Amino acid sequence: FHWKYNGLDMALGKQAKILNKKQIDQLIWYVGTLRHPLRNEVIVMLSTRAGLRAKEIASLTWSMITDADGDIASSIHLTDKASKGRGGRIIPLNMQLRLKLADLLEHEQKHHRFDIATPHVIRTERSPKTSPQAIVNMFSSWFEDTGLIGCSSHSGRRTFITNAARKISTVGGSLRDVQMMAGHSSLAVTQGYIEGDGEARVKVVELI
Repeated sequence: FHWKYNGLDMALGKQAKILNKKQIDQLIWYVGTLRHPLRNEVIVMLSTRAGLRAKEIASLTWSMITDADGDIASSIHLTDKASKGRGGRIIPLNMQLRLKLADLLEHEQKHHRFDIATPHVIRTERSPKTSPQAIVNMFSSWFEDTGLIGCSSHSGRRTFITNAARKISTVGGSLRDVQMMAGHSSLAVTQGYIEGDGEARVKVVELI
């Protein structure tokens, strides 16, 4: 299997393993030991805590996540252009991700020529933005380095969607809300991303 990006969305969605909390924490810790730790941590969290695709992480601009005062907003306002097809959507920001984005924003304002209306959230040393392929490659390298086999840039997105689906009913929501956060055209697509829970199946048969 190769890393060509276009057309891989659903293939990776089916193949990529989901991550448990310990593995996510391990990954965030590891990328924080590398060059550009803040940027790396934000990339991982945009995947695992906002469910963004590689293309969406690469396309995300500060204007999509800041309010009128230039502070980090409570939601990501992802445009169709930054997403896949008509995948633009509003995703409430997880508090840990929101704080990490605020740290990165402060860093960018100090260290680079900065205009909040134009720049991308994820940049490289040589360029004011990055590419979907570069994000895919970063995840590939990080997972290999941490020994997380069978994971890819889509693992975080699958993890986010699966966790949201398992917990949405506890806060009065439904799978339709998960579909909206994922930016899927149908519930069937969202359901295809969700990892089953063997332990839950064992428990539920005792309740029948």
